[in-house]
Amino acid sequence: MTGGVQFTPADTKLRYEVFHTDCPAREVVDHVTSRWGIWVLISLQANDLRFYELRESIRGISEKMLAQSLRALVQDGLIWRKVEPTTPPQVTYGLTDFGRDLGEPLGELFDRITRRLGPREAE
Repeated sequence: MTGGVQFTPADTKLRYEVFHTDCPAREVVDHVTSRWGIWVLISLQANDLRFYELRESIRGISEKMLAQSLRALVQDGLIWRKVEPTTPPQVTYGLTDFGRDLGEPLGELFDRITRRLGPREAE
């Protein structure tokens, strides 16, 4: 392989070139695998959650980072956002079909990791 040449599969018309910096799929991958994006997707697997419930379920995340992660994942079409016109507004988030499709293998990954780590010792 010569310098600067990217691997290109034979069916390039059907696939995104994710190794190129300007590929739109790369941005989605970055959002999913970001420090907080992955936790948001995992947290929403079982139930739709309100903003404060998500914040409580993901320990260590700030409101600012949660809001940024949610905004990116909504824009990518991985989660949906529903606003109830109450005072204050109640905002609920859930996984789209696309988000469920990506969240499932992430959940399996976490299950495999925790099985391999063995039993957790009491703190």
